[in-house]
Amino acid sequence: MEQAITDYGIFLKEAREAVTELEEKERQEGALSRQLRESRRQLESEEKAVADRISQTVKRRGDDIASSYDKELSKGQEQLKKAKARREKAKNQGVRDRITEETAALREENRQMKLQMKTVFQQNHVPAFCRSSWYYRLFSPRRLTEFGCLFLMVLICFLGIPYGTYLLIPERGPHHLVAIYFVCILVFGGLYVAVGNRTKDRYAAVIKEGRQIRDQIHANEKKIRKITREIRRDKNEAIYNLQKHDDEIARIEQMMSETAAKKKEALNTFETVTKNIIIDEITASNRDKLEVLKETCEFQEKELETLREELKTQNLFITDRFGTYLGREFLDPKRLDALADIIQNGTAANLSEAIEEYKKRNSGR
Repeated sequence: MEQAITDYGIFLKEAREAVTELEEKERQEGALSRQLRESRRQLESEEKAVADRISQTVKRRGDDIASSYDKELSKGQEQLKKAKARREKAKNQGVRDRITEETAALREENRQMKLQMKTVFQQNHVPAFCRSSWYYRLFSPRRLTEFGCLFLMVLICFLGIPYGTYLLIPERGPHHLVAIYFVCILVFGGLYVAVGNRTKDRYAAVIKEGRQIRDQIHANEKKIRKITREIRRDKNEAIYNLQKHDDEIARIEQMMSETAAKKKEALNTFETVTKNIIIDEITASNRDKLEVLKETCEFQEKELETLREELKTQNLFITDRFGTYLGREFLDPKRLDALADIIQNGTAANLSEAIEEYKKRNSGR
């Protein structure tokens, strides 16, 4: 219930004191709010620092464990690689030895036939080049590959060389090409006919015998290649005595398997046990500081809550006690002082007159 005003001076003085007290509480509320924000920021910063330290420490310790086992696995992998390389080398050597052994008779037969061919040619005074591969390809071809070589030589001598020579002439003409072809036919063709006449006709029987020997050598070489392919394709490795290499590889693989299992177990133990111990240790070492910051925040929150309740009560008191007479616009220390001066110097007899006088004085501002 509103009280009647018996003394306007006292009323305005009380209003000014109440408004001043409200402003002071508002300033305190602002300062305390800022302090609380700073305390919360410090608490959040410290909690983040602890969380980061926990995360980094856990990651570093986990990486250390994994790295140690990975080094051992890497060593094992290198050992396994070398062991497999030694096994492959031993197998290849075994394959080569087997090929040598199973083709020894054919190779010896070829060696004897080459020696026989050399002897026959020397006894009949046949030039050494007549028993060469290229001689038989050019003058006594029989197989497809030999006919291919003969055709290639024809292309080189009667197409490649003439045309290439023709392109090298700066100011060339058709007569140059004709002349070049004439010279090539004369040189290469004449040389071919001369060598053929001088050897094939004169040593026909020996060259024919040499042809038969070469065919037999070629047949043996085909057999050798066939045997070689069959040996290389043979999946049975028991004959190469690789057991010690297989045992070494199995031992290394078993060691790596055990190391991998230990790594998995160590990481699982770290995740389920060690990690929690690390978290507890770091948390405990920072608990006192965090507790102080939390208590500070809680204390400031309670102070702020109490202060805001006081502000609410003070606001309602001012509104109920002074606002109904003065209105919100005059609940200001300076204006209240101005109203008090107007009443004290007798310019106004009550609050309404004082307010009217104040408005009149300040209407031009």
